[in-house]
Amino acid sequence: MLWLTFWVFTLFLLQFMRILVVEDENRLAGFIQQGLVQAGHVADVAGTGPEGLERAATTPYDAILLDLMLPGQSGLDVLRNLREFGISTPVLIVSALTDSKHVVGGLEAGAVDYLRKPFAFDELLARLHIIGRKTAAPAGAEALRLADLVLDPLGRAVTRAGKALSLTNREFAVLELLLRNAGRVVSKTRLAEKVWQVDYDMGSNVIEVHISQLRRKLDRDFAPAPALLETVIGQGYRLRTDG
Repeated sequence: MLWLTFWVFTLFLLQFMRILVVEDENRLAGFIQQGLVQAGHVADVAGTGPEGLERAATTPYDAILLDLMLPGQSGLDVLRNLREFGISTPVLIVSALTDSKHVVGGLEAGAVDYLRKPFAFDELLARLHIIGRKTAAPAGAEALRLADLVLDPLGRAVTRAGKALSLTNREFAVLELLLRNAGRVVSKTRLAEKVWQVDYDMGSNVIEVHISQLRRKLDRDFAPAPALLETVIGQGYRLRTDG
Protein backbone atom coordinates (compact mmCIF):
# COMPACT_ATOMS: atom_id res chain seq x y z
CA MET A 1 0.00 0.00 0.00
CA LEU A 2 2.96 2.34 0.48
CA TRP A 3 3.50 2.65 -3.26
CA LEU A 4 -0.17 3.54 -3.77
CA THR A 5 -0.03 6.20 -1.06
CA PHE A 6 3.11 7.67 -2.60
CA TRP A 7 1.56 7.63 -6.09
CA VAL A 8 -1.59 9.42 -4.97
CA PHE A 9 0.37 12.00 -2.99
CA THR A 10 2.84 12.62 -5.83
CA LEU A 11 0.04 12.91 -8.39
CA PHE A 12 -1.74 15.50 -6.30
CA LEU A 13 1.42 17.51 -5.85
CA LEU A 14 1.45 18.11 -9.60
CA GLN A 15 -1.66 20.29 -9.35
CA PHE A 16 -1.56 23.40 -7.20
CA MET A 17 -4.98 24.36 -5.80
CA ARG A 18 -6.47 27.16 -3.71
CA ILE A 19 -8.84 25.54 -1.22
CA LEU A 20 -11.32 26.82 1.36
CA VAL A 21 -11.85 24.59 4.42
CA VAL A 22 -15.17 25.32 6.17
CA GLU A 23 -14.91 23.40 9.46
CA ASP A 24 -15.76 24.40 13.03
CA GLU A 25 -13.65 21.74 14.77
CA ASN A 26 -10.42 23.69 15.23
CA ARG A 27 -8.10 20.69 15.55
CA LEU A 28 -9.50 18.99 12.46
CA ALA A 29 -9.45 22.24 10.48
CA GLY A 30 -5.83 22.81 11.46
CA PHE A 31 -4.89 19.25 10.53
CA ILE A 32 -6.49 19.57 7.09
CA GLN A 33 -4.96 22.98 6.46
CA GLN A 34 -1.49 21.84 7.49
CA GLY A 35 -1.72 18.76 5.28
CA LEU A 36 -2.85 20.76 2.26
CA VAL A 37 -0.11 23.36 2.75
CA GLN A 38 2.52 20.64 3.08
CA ALA A 39 1.22 19.22 -0.20
CA GLY A 40 2.01 22.56 -1.83
CA HIS A 41 -1.42 24.15 -1.86
CA VAL A 42 -2.98 27.29 -0.42
CA ALA A 43 -5.71 26.64 2.16
CA ASP A 44 -7.91 29.12 4.01
CA VAL A 45 -10.10 28.15 6.97
CA ALA A 46 -13.55 29.40 7.97
CA GLY A 47 -15.06 28.27 11.27
CA THR A 48 -18.73 29.22 10.78
CA GLY A 49 -21.32 28.99 8.04
CA PRO A 50 -21.59 32.76 7.46
CA GLU A 51 -17.80 33.16 7.37
CA GLY A 52 -17.49 30.31 4.89
CA LEU A 53 -20.19 31.80 2.69
CA GLU A 54 -18.55 35.23 2.72
CA ARG A 55 -15.09 33.87 1.88
CA ALA A 56 -16.43 31.62 -0.88
CA ALA A 57 -18.43 34.50 -2.36
CA THR A 58 -15.54 36.98 -2.40
CA THR A 59 -12.44 34.88 -3.15
CA PRO A 60 -11.88 32.57 -6.15
CA TYR A 61 -11.19 29.02 -4.94
CA ASP A 62 -10.48 25.83 -6.85
CA ALA A 63 -12.42 23.76 -4.33
CA ILE A 64 -14.31 24.04 -1.04
CA LEU A 65 -14.26 21.45 1.74
CA LEU A 66 -17.56 21.91 3.56
CA ASP A 67 -18.75 20.47 6.87
CA LEU A 68 -22.53 20.20 7.28
CA MET A 69 -22.86 20.89 11.01
CA LEU A 70 -21.66 24.49 11.32
CA PRO A 71 -22.52 27.30 13.75
CA GLY A 72 -24.45 30.24 12.37
CA GLN A 73 -25.61 28.51 9.21
CA SER A 74 -25.63 24.87 8.19
CA GLY A 75 -23.27 23.65 5.51
CA LEU A 76 -26.25 22.67 3.38
CA ASP A 77 -27.61 26.22 3.52
CA VAL A 78 -24.15 27.60 2.69
CA LEU A 79 -24.03 25.34 -0.35
CA ARG A 80 -27.54 26.29 -1.49
CA ASN A 81 -26.75 29.99 -1.09
CA LEU A 82 -23.55 29.64 -3.11
CA ARG A 83 -25.42 28.03 -5.97
CA GLU A 84 -28.19 30.65 -5.77
CA PHE A 85 -25.49 33.34 -6.02
CA GLY A 86 -24.23 31.67 -9.19
CA ILE A 87 -20.96 30.55 -7.60
CA SER A 88 -19.99 27.23 -9.17
CA THR A 89 -16.83 26.43 -7.17
CA PRO A 90 -16.68 22.63 -6.69
CA VAL A 91 -17.76 21.63 -3.17
CA LEU A 92 -16.64 18.44 -1.42
CA ILE A 93 -18.78 17.82 1.64
CA VAL A 94 -16.78 16.38 4.56
CA SER A 95 -19.19 15.31 7.28
CA ALA A 96 -19.83 12.89 10.13
CA LEU A 97 -23.44 12.61 8.90
CA THR A 98 -23.21 9.32 7.06
CA ASP A 99 -26.78 8.28 6.28
CA SER A 100 -27.93 8.29 2.68
CA LYS A 101 -30.42 11.11 3.33
CA HIS A 102 -27.64 13.58 4.02
CA VAL A 103 -25.42 12.27 1.22
CA VAL A 104 -28.20 12.52 -1.36
CA GLY A 105 -29.30 15.90 0.01
CA GLY A 106 -25.78 17.31 -0.26
CA LEU A 107 -25.28 16.05 -3.80
CA GLU A 108 -28.68 17.34 -4.90
CA ALA A 109 -27.86 20.76 -3.39
CA GLY A 110 -24.84 21.04 -5.67
CA ALA A 111 -21.89 19.22 -4.07
CA VAL A 112 -19.68 17.25 -6.44
CA ASP A 113 -18.62 14.64 -3.86
CA TYR A 114 -19.24 13.51 -0.27
CA LEU A 115 -16.54 12.26 2.13
CA ARG A 116 -17.55 10.69 5.41
CA LYS A 117 -15.67 11.36 8.67
CA PRO A 118 -13.38 9.93 9.85
CA PHE A 119 -11.38 9.77 6.63
CA ALA A 120 -7.87 8.97 5.45
CA PHE A 121 -6.02 12.10 4.35
CA ASP A 122 -4.74 10.34 1.24
CA GLU A 123 -8.35 9.78 0.19
CA LEU A 124 -9.10 13.47 0.66
CA LEU A 125 -6.11 14.40 -1.52
CA ALA A 126 -7.16 11.92 -4.21
CA ARG A 127 -10.72 13.24 -4.32
CA LEU A 128 -9.49 16.82 -4.54
CA HIS A 129 -7.20 15.84 -7.39
CA ILE A 130 -10.14 14.34 -9.28
CA ILE A 131 -12.17 17.51 -8.67
CA GLY A 132 -9.35 19.70 -9.96
CA ARG A 133 -8.87 17.50 -13.02
CA LYS A 134 -12.48 17.04 -14.05
CA THR A 135 -14.33 20.22 -13.17
CA ALA A 136 -14.61 23.25 -15.39
CA ALA A 137 -12.64 26.41 -14.74
CA PRO A 138 -13.73 28.02 -11.45
CA ALA A 139 -14.83 31.58 -11.09
CA GLY A 140 -11.86 33.91 -11.30
CA ALA A 141 -9.79 31.43 -13.34
CA GLU A 142 -9.41 33.73 -16.35
CA ALA A 143 -5.85 34.62 -17.32
CA LEU A 144 -4.28 37.53 -15.43
CA ARG A 145 -2.29 39.95 -17.61
CA LEU A 146 0.09 42.82 -16.99
CA ALA A 147 2.15 44.22 -19.86
CA ASP A 148 3.76 41.14 -21.46
CA LEU A 149 3.21 38.99 -18.34
CA VAL A 150 0.43 36.37 -18.44
CA LEU A 151 -0.59 34.06 -15.58
CA ASP A 152 -3.07 31.23 -16.17
CA PRO A 153 -4.59 30.21 -12.78
CA LEU A 154 -6.25 27.10 -14.18
CA GLY A 155 -3.30 25.77 -16.16
CA ARG A 156 -0.83 26.97 -13.50
CA ALA A 157 1.33 28.50 -16.23
CA VAL A 158 3.17 31.83 -16.42
CA THR A 159 4.76 33.48 -19.44
CA ARG A 160 6.55 36.75 -20.05
CA ALA A 161 7.13 37.98 -23.58
CA GLY A 162 5.88 34.57 -24.70
CA LYS A 163 8.56 32.71 -22.72
CA ALA A 164 7.42 30.20 -20.09
CA LEU A 165 8.59 30.84 -16.53
CA SER A 166 9.38 27.92 -14.26
CA LEU A 167 7.96 28.86 -10.84
CA THR A 168 7.61 26.90 -7.63
CA ASN A 169 4.13 26.60 -6.09
CA ARG A 170 4.99 29.34 -3.58
CA GLU A 171 6.36 31.67 -6.24
CA PHE A 172 3.24 31.09 -8.33
CA ALA A 173 0.98 31.88 -5.35
CA VAL A 174 2.96 35.05 -4.55
CA LEU A 175 2.81 36.23 -8.17
CA GLU A 176 -0.91 35.49 -8.44
CA LEU A 177 -1.63 37.52 -5.30
CA LEU A 178 0.47 40.41 -6.61
CA LEU A 179 -1.23 40.27 -10.01
CA ARG A 180 -4.69 40.31 -8.47
CA ASN A 181 -3.58 43.47 -6.69
CA ALA A 182 -1.52 44.97 -9.52
CA GLY A 183 -0.54 48.55 -8.78
CA ARG A 184 -1.31 48.16 -5.08
CA VAL A 185 1.16 47.37 -2.32
CA VAL A 186 0.86 43.88 -0.80
CA SER A 187 2.35 43.78 2.69
CA LYS A 188 4.53 41.01 4.05
CA THR A 189 1.82 40.32 6.61
CA ARG A 190 -0.74 39.68 3.88
CA LEU A 191 1.68 37.52 1.91
CA ALA A 192 2.37 35.45 5.02
CA GLU A 193 -1.33 35.02 5.74
CA LYS A 194 -2.45 34.24 2.18
CA VAL A 195 0.47 32.20 0.84
CA TRP A 196 1.98 30.60 3.94
CA GLN A 197 -1.12 30.66 6.21
CA VAL A 198 0.97 31.90 9.14
CA ASP A 199 1.40 35.14 11.04
CA TYR A 200 4.30 37.20 9.73
CA ASP A 201 7.53 36.58 11.64
CA MET A 202 9.63 39.72 11.76
CA GLY A 203 12.76 37.63 12.28
CA SER A 204 12.25 35.41 9.23
CA ASN A 205 13.54 36.20 5.75
CA VAL A 206 11.53 33.50 3.95
CA ILE A 207 9.39 36.06 2.11
CA GLU A 208 12.44 38.06 1.01
CA VAL A 209 14.06 34.89 -0.32
CA HIS A 210 11.00 33.96 -2.39
CA ILE A 211 10.62 37.54 -3.66
CA SER A 212 14.29 37.59 -4.68
CA GLN A 213 13.89 34.31 -6.60
CA LEU A 214 10.70 35.54 -8.23
CA ARG A 215 12.30 38.86 -9.19
CA ARG A 216 15.19 37.06 -10.88
CA LYS A 217 12.83 34.93 -12.96
CA LEU A 218 10.37 37.73 -13.64
CA ASP A 219 12.64 40.72 -14.24
CA ARG A 220 16.36 40.08 -14.22
CA ASP A 221 16.17 37.33 -16.83
CA PHE A 222 14.32 39.77 -19.14
CA ALA A 223 16.53 42.85 -18.78
CA PRO A 224 16.57 45.44 -20.29
CA ALA A 225 12.77 45.09 -20.40
CA PRO A 226 11.05 47.24 -17.73
CA ALA A 227 11.08 45.68 -14.25
CA LEU A 228 7.61 44.78 -12.97
CA LEU A 229 8.22 43.70 -9.37
CA GLU A 230 8.90 46.61 -7.03
CA THR A 231 9.86 46.74 -3.36
CA VAL A 232 8.15 49.54 -1.46
CA ILE A 233 10.46 50.05 1.52
CA GLY A 234 8.68 49.67 4.85
CA GLN A 235 5.41 48.63 3.18
CA GLY A 236 5.74 45.54 1.01
CA TYR A 237 5.76 44.68 -2.69
CA ARG A 238 3.77 45.53 -5.80
CA LEU A 239 3.67 44.98 -9.52
CA ARG A 240 4.09 48.24 -11.43
CA THR A 241 1.35 49.20 -13.84
CA ASP A 242 2.96 52.40 -15.13
CA GLY A 243 5.11 50.67 -17.73
